[in-house]
Amino acid sequence: MKTIFTALALIAIGAGSGAAADCYADYKAKQDAPLRLHYGVAQINGPCDDIEAASDELAPRLRADGWQLLAVMGLFDETGLAKRQDSAGDYYLRY
Repeated sequence: MKTIFTALALIAIGAGSGAAADCYADYKAKQDAPLRLHYGVAQINGPCDDIEAASDELAPRLRADGWQLLAVMGLFDETGLAKRQDSAGDYYLRY
């Protein structure tokens, strides 16, 4: 009986964790001296409807590697990942 309750609890936990969809942002960033630009895609932990919050979350990640966030272009769920992977290249889910 204990095994059944444990199994049901694990199923409930798994179902609950899938309720919140993953959120991703596509962005543009730059480095100076010499000027370098890149387009990338990053996973965002915050709300998926707030570009300002996504910018606040992403900017420090980029800054740690010497990049300056220029703009978050948009926010999307996992269904938008595949069509952006080639364009993002090395910066696909890097930050």
